[in-house]
Amino acid sequence: MRGRVESQGECYHYFHIDDVVPANHPLRSIKVRADGILRDMSRRFSTAYGKAGRPSIPPERLIKALLLQALYSIRSEIQLCEQIGYNLLYRWFLDMNPSDSVWTPEVFCMNRARFDQHGFVRDFFDRVVKEGILEGLVSADHFSVDGSLIQSFASMKSLRPMGTKDSKVSDGSDDQDVGNPTVNFRGERRTNKTHRSIVDPEARLMRKGKGKPAMLSHSLHVLMENRSGLCLDIAVDEANGTAERIQAGAMLDRTFQRHALWPQTLGTDAGYKDGKFLDAVEQTGIVPHVPVGEGPIVGDDPGAQARRRAKRRAKSKGYGCSQRIRKRIEEIFGWCKMIGGLGRARFVGRWKVKLQSEVTGAAYNLLRLARLRPAI
Repeated sequence: MRGRVESQGECYHYFHIDDVVPANHPLRSIKVRADGILRDMSRRFSTAYGKAGRPSIPPERLIKALLLQALYSIRSEIQLCEQIGYNLLYRWFLDMNPSDSVWTPEVFCMNRARFDQHGFVRDFFDRVVKEGILEGLVSADHFSVDGSLIQSFASMKSLRPMGTKDSKVSDGSDDQDVGNPTVNFRGERRTNKTHRSIVDPEARLMRKGKGKPAMLSHSLHVLMENRSGLCLDIAVDEANGTAERIQAGAMLDRTFQRHALWPQTLGTDAGYKDGKFLDAVEQTGIVPHVPVGEGPIVGDDPGAQARRRAKRRAKSKGYGCSQRIRKRIEEIFGWCKMIGGLGRARFVGRWKVKLQSEVTGAAYNLLRLARLRPAI
């Protein structure tokens, strides 16, 4: 018998919100881990807020909302608040009743500087990594490192010569269209030495490879452990061509200081074949697995010698295994960009992009842990 659509259903429904979430849903495992970490951070949260005044939105709830934004590819905080309003799954994850009102998107703007000042998001990311270590899913034997680009929020139309008096993209345009001005830069050579974006001055022109267009970008860096493919560290820096090697050393040091992990080998791509970098890595006791190419190596300085050792090492079985597993780091970049929203920055200001990357990295690790070892 065919069912019919009732013009008006029941006015009231009684159900437990937990019953609408499937038992095997990955958010269940993510929620268990996130709630446990945030409970341990409660004392830190208390030191950042005053004892008097109107109660704020709980910082635990805001961090979990940012996790939802990364996990479900929600493109803006305005849309995030809108979806929390009608999505029961999101309300369950945030421990909100169906009748609770949702805060406004401005709450994120008001708390972003506080989170950065007190390092809440970085602490949350590090505690997620610690969860993986305590559960025996992280190995200190073999790491991989790589870098990529985050396209800036600013457009190429915002580039102006240094010292210009222009303050808006529409200044100096060929028409009076304020929303989408026409800017003619034909015949003008634009470089990082001569031009800056008036929207995002920290962004730099950088291309992903030969034949690719130069775009205003920030650099994204990831340190991965090879056993489970977890992201041990994530960083954002200037896109200048040397940040990959600088951040590689910084992330290794930071991982040792915070988690007492120091790898035996480090797998990279050809972007890390600089002799000084290879020599510095070897001085710390780490064996770099780096492709250096087939051409001749000139010189007898420590850097050239390190490159020769790396070239001989490329014939070993360990090198081949390291390079094969190193490609998993591209999965982290792919997820963070396509799902987590790091393909193009949502914010102006590198410190804001850094916060976004740390939330995205934590979301990736929580999802990875949920698949490797569900916490339910």
